[in-house]
Amino acid sequence: MGYGQILDQHSSDDCFINVNVGGFKQRMGCTVLKRFPQTRLGRLLCCHSKEAILELCDDFSPIDMEYYFDRNPHFFCYILNFYLTGKIHFIEGLCVISFCQEIEYWGIKERCMEICCSNRFYELMQRAESKFYDQHSNDLQLNSLNSSLEDVSVSAESLEEFEGSWCSNARKYIWIRLENPGYSTSAKAIALVSLILIIVSIVAMCVNSMSDGHQVDGNDKELGNPSVTFFENLCVLFFSAEFVLRLAVAPSKRKFLCDPLNLIDFMSVLPFYVTVVCDMMDGSENKDLEKVGKVVQIFKLMRVFRILKLARHSTGLRSLGATLLHSSSEVGQLVLFLSVGISFFSTLTYFAEREARESELQTIPICWWWATISMTTVGYGDTLPVTPIGKIIGSLCIIVGLLIVALPITNIFNKFSKFYYKQKQKEFRQKTRVQRSLD
Repeated sequence: MGYGQILDQHSSDDCFINVNVGGFKQRMGCTVLKRFPQTRLGRLLCCHSKEAILELCDDFSPIDMEYYFDRNPHFFCYILNFYLTGKIHFIEGLCVISFCQEIEYWGIKERCMEICCSNRFYELMQRAESKFYDQHSNDLQLNSLNSSLEDVSVSAESLEEFEGSWCSNARKYIWIRLENPGYSTSAKAIALVSLILIIVSIVAMCVNSMSDGHQVDGNDKELGNPSVTFFENLCVLFFSAEFVLRLAVAPSKRKFLCDPLNLIDFMSVLPFYVTVVCDMMDGSENKDLEKVGKVVQIFKLMRVFRILKLARHSTGLRSLGATLLHSSSEVGQLVLFLSVGISFFSTLTYFAEREARESELQTIPICWWWATISMTTVGYGDTLPVTPIGKIIGSLCIIVGLLIVALPITNIFNKFSKFYYKQKQKEFRQKTRVQRSLD
């Protein structure tokens, strides 16, 4: 009997087909299958060639009219029940993703699910999609942290870039000790000295801002405390020498200069030299340099970048920076909610307080300031409502501010914990790889 004659039997209402799913055999009537022509088994009845059949099943025996499917035989029992009742039931204990893949394979739609199982199914699907999205988002964020912000410890890959370059052994020797504090005792000593000088520089900057002990020159210009200035300049010279040395021995100058931590190092020493140049120019009689003093003050403010140098020695600070960098959505929502709340409560307070002469909240901009410090729970107390209605609005403003500020904190904290844990793992793996590559 040819394929055409065998397959033509499918058109008969009293014919049967044999289905073999993972060893589980079942004889099914064509009448039942024709009720669901869009399913995989229903489409088999419309096939008129072996090639078309093999597109829907894994194998086919024309003599026995048996179709082979390499699928889960236990799940197929629920498929049989679907053909008999027209409804599919969710299998408790089976992964919801696997369940979706199975019903999609057999051509059964989700709308055919019985109402007793649909709520549970959609709840699990939503939970699975949420977990998948969170995991995918975290993977993208953690992969993006492959930037220089996290690559503080020297990697084994960077050591390979020294091969074939000038003075490769000497540069590698210095590079490892400058970039990997945990490599050896000398590397730890260098990191410790750098950390101490960073702290000394910050303390000197703070002490130098106080007027006690300052000296003045002939033009009544403050020169600062000589002892404090000496220590501050000494620290800057050390930072400069460290930066130049690390740049000289870096395996890739481009990667080094694109590293955010190295940019922070550069910005921390740049104000010192710009200030020196500006002071020299300020001493000349050039009338075009009248505003040099303001430029000097601006660059002196940039000395605050020295505080950020602590990030090179602190995993927590680097994790905090990564968290803020990858929490733009949460931070944006926080700013949006606060902006709406501040605008809303400042307007209400203005209309509640404008008739009270003893109240300072007489304009909406002043009310904005009051609403900002109230919603952020700062509460300076410089301005406050005095009317009963204004106090009620102020209480609501504080309560709403607490709720708004607390909303994104959990997500941001979870991200910080993940980044900190991943950073510690990464530093340990890098340290291990470097030890192995050098051995």
